[in-house]
Amino acid sequence: MLDRDTVALDDPVAESLRGPHAHLARRLGRAAGYLPEVASFSAVSGDPDPAEWDDLARLLGRGGFADLFSCPATPPADWEPIFALDGLQMVFLATGRADVTHVAHVEPGSELVELGADDVPEMLDLTARTRPGPFWPRTLELGTYLGIRENGALVAMAGERLRPPGWTEISAVCTAPEARGRGYASRLVDALVTHITARNERPFLHVAEANTSAIALYERLGFAFRKRVTFRGFRTP
Repeated sequence: MLDRDTVALDDPVAESLRGPHAHLARRLGRAAGYLPEVASFSAVSGDPDPAEWDDLARLLGRGGFADLFSCPATPPADWEPIFALDGLQMVFLATGRADVTHVAHVEPGSELVELGADDVPEMLDLTARTRPGPFWPRTLELGTYLGIRENGALVAMAGERLRPPGWTEISAVCTAPEARGRGYASRLVDALVTHITARNERPFLHVAEANTSAIALYERLGFAFRKRVTFRGFRTP
């Protein structure tokens, strides 16, 4: 049972841009989005009128990409649909959280590290190979990112993305093919949960509904289903 108000999670992009990520936002009228190379997510009000869609189109530019995340509003007919993906939103409940210390295989020469600007080229390479979701040259600015290195090479990572007030999203959870099966995803998510809860915030995350293995992992780590979402992307006229 959820023991904290979850309303902010109904529109996490807009809530983040109005709150902790305001310094990473660009705006025009009531339309908003993240700065280029930080994230592609855009936000409009719950019931946008044509003028608001025009503002978002001008904000993104002709033929710009509008990642509306889980926003339910439907753009005008001349906006080209790019993708739609069914997903789940999950929140951390703590109860039933697995002890991952016996799950993670500590490979000789491996270490958990906090990633910084100098690590971005490797982070971009890892996310390009594993495709955990959108990751750009400045995505690191959204929050704390942790990685696991084996003999110096970055083989797994996860980090903080959306920040609606009181909550922090865990995202970009990925492991290189050659390092899978060692419990690195569990180790990273668990470390981020500890980091987030230490500042009295609640972790949450999103996962593709078809990714049943990831869903099972997150459930073992103390996450529970909150609602279904549909991620959608469009091209502006």
